[in-house]
Amino acid sequence: MSDNFIPHTPETVKNLSNLEKAYVLARALPYIQKYRGQTVVIKYGGNAMINEELKETVISDIVLLTCVGINIVLVHGGGPEINEMLEKIGKESKFVNGLRYTDAETMEIVQMVLSGKLNKGLVNRIQQIGGKSVGLSGIDGDLLQAVKLSGDGYDYGNVGEIVAVNPEILNANIKNGFIPVVSTVAEGTDGNPVYNINADTAAAKIAVALGASNLILLTDIAGVMRDPKDPSTLIPEIKLEEIEPLIDEGIIKGGMIPKIRCCADALKEGVSSACIIDGRVPHSILLEMLSDEGAGTMFKL
Repeated sequence: MSDNFIPHTPETVKNLSNLEKAYVLARALPYIQKYRGQTVVIKYGGNAMINEELKETVISDIVLLTCVGINIVLVHGGGPEINEMLEKIGKESKFVNGLRYTDAETMEIVQMVLSGKLNKGLVNRIQQIGGKSVGLSGIDGDLLQAVKLSGDGYDYGNVGEIVAVNPEILNANIKNGFIPVVSTVAEGTDGNPVYNINADTAAAKIAVALGASNLILLTDIAGVMRDPKDPSTLIPEIKLEEIEPLIDEGIIKGGMIPKIRCCADALKEGVSSACIIDGRVPHSILLEMLSDEGAGTMFKL
């Protein structure tokens, strides 16, 4: 058996011998010991959230990690579902610099979809397979406080910039064995009652406030690749000083730039590790955390 042996599909797992299953578990032990008692923030969205089979593997990974003593906070987006609901009411989705332009009507839809349907659906799935979970929005317990995003000359509507995170409600639920599931709307502190928040940004800020050991962003690509069409060009590790040169070269571009800057900011503010992994790969969270193979690109100081 190869030292790089890792099961990737449900069919592979089904066909494992008992000895192979024991081997996989034994190989995971050092990583379980490393993370036991630590907090990991996972940002969940994209294809892994709309594909039902992938959703099941993400939820089962999260419950498994909590069963071995790792504290998980799940921060979720919901762009495709928001788009679908806006389409149903005949409203066009509008984006400015990659952020959803959020007028008052769109803000109502965002709250309804994120903090209602999606948030409670995730809580329900976690509990159906034996996990303990609680659904929260950034408004609950003053968790996320924000002001209107401005300063670059663009108007994003009711899109906010986080100015404070109060982790008390998260810590209380973690202490009592719950998995907090957080939708990314925030309490306004500048006269506007509520803001829409980018989920990557919210996850990074929450990770910093919790002193998390790891921030994981699930995406729809393999990670940072020198050639987007060639997965073999994946860059497994990137140091912070390498980020801007890679942006200048055009290797990091588009929607990946803000994701990577969120990872960099989290590391600079004390989070031990940050990575972008491929949410299309079944059990990519376990591959990243409990093996030496990994499932994307890790960022280091």
